[in-house]
Amino acid sequence: MSSFMRPLSAASLIVASALAITHPATAQQTIKIGVPTSVQLQVGRDTQNAAKLAAEEINAKGGVLGRKLEIVVADETENPEQGIAAIKKLTADEKVNVLIGGYTSGVTLAQLPHISSAKTIYIGVGAASPAITAKVKSDYDNYKYIFRAFPINAAHQARALVDFINGKLKGELKMTKIAIVGENAKWVQDLVPILKKGATDGGTEVKLAEFFDTSTSDFSPLFAKVKDSGAQYLIVVLSHASSDIFVKQWHDAQVPIPIGGIDVKSQDADFFTRVSGKANAETVGMFAIRAPLTPKTIPFWDEFVKRFGTAPVYTGIGAYDAVYIYADAVKRANSIEPDAVIKELEKTDHVGIAGKLVFDELHDVKTGPGMQNLLFVQWQKNGERVVVWPKEAATGPMISPPWMSN
Repeated sequence: MSSFMRPLSAASLIVASALAITHPATAQQTIKIGVPTSVQLQVGRDTQNAAKLAAEEINAKGGVLGRKLEIVVADETENPEQGIAAIKKLTADEKVNVLIGGYTSGVTLAQLPHISSAKTIYIGVGAASPAITAKVKSDYDNYKYIFRAFPINAAHQARALVDFINGKLKGELKMTKIAIVGENAKWVQDLVPILKKGATDGGTEVKLAEFFDTSTSDFSPLFAKVKDSGAQYLIVVLSHASSDIFVKQWHDAQVPIPIGGIDVKSQDADFFTRVSGKANAETVGMFAIRAPLTPKTIPFWDEFVKRFGTAPVYTGIGAYDAVYIYADAVKRANSIEPDAVIKELEKTDHVGIAGKLVFDELHDVKTGPGMQNLLFVQWQKNGERVVVWPKEAATGPMISPPWMSN
């Protein structure tokens, strides 16, 4: 997905907060968790809040190895240079024991050599590029510090969308003809060929695949093409503000074709309200939802909403789990030394918010049944969100748009 450069002043680079420290603090009395993230965005706010929540819970139970956890936040913005400065600030100046955060893949990739040089464990919770963990296997000694706890990487996400197309649409709903439309952006250009091949190999016919400019404000010509193509379902791939316009125009024109796919803005908790309920029946790829995915999902969700006034986005879920898996690894290692903790992190088998968290040989989080998956969640009446795929996670049936018969 695209990123925007937003250089910020040095004064905004670092924000520090200590949690539940009840005695004079020294570097030896706390375990410092550095949180590099885009603090101006919801993903950044939720990363900080979730890390704070996890640390407070752990501190309330005595901390780790008799020490309290301390959260130190650095603003990496969406700018690689600011991202590198944030890592240097956290590792060299603050001397954190671990880094938990990240959002934009380009920023994270730029930070990797500096994380390696600092010999500091990094647990990513936001960026999805497979390239982030690729060097763990090829250059283990230098990149063994890199882990990704959340989300599943972009290649896994593409395969999950193919599974939705061939499993849910074709397999269960007998929809054998689809159209694919997406914004004209690099990540979509990379994704669409994978979708087309996966759908075709699975016996689904792709009647149309088309890109549109991100500044498009009138989608009626595109909807006309989709309708004329004979497609039974429209796969959308969007990440910019046009999501609101797209869904409103789809609803207002009563396009006789259901829509779903990767629509990032429609993951927002307020999206249904924001588009005046016109998202009813849109299906959206999400990483977690308030549903019994694990015994921890609903309790965490409700506590987060109670504390912070909004449902968590995916980075918040990842940050909460990452604090816990790091704390657990430190306890098992009986040490905060990176090499000892890395060996224990590699053994992680943790039931988290979105599923079981287990790392592969690249230190990338695994996906699959019982683990973390891309869920397909449908907006339904009154803004309820219902998981409709994968089957084992479903919380209700998939519905048709109100103007189409079920």
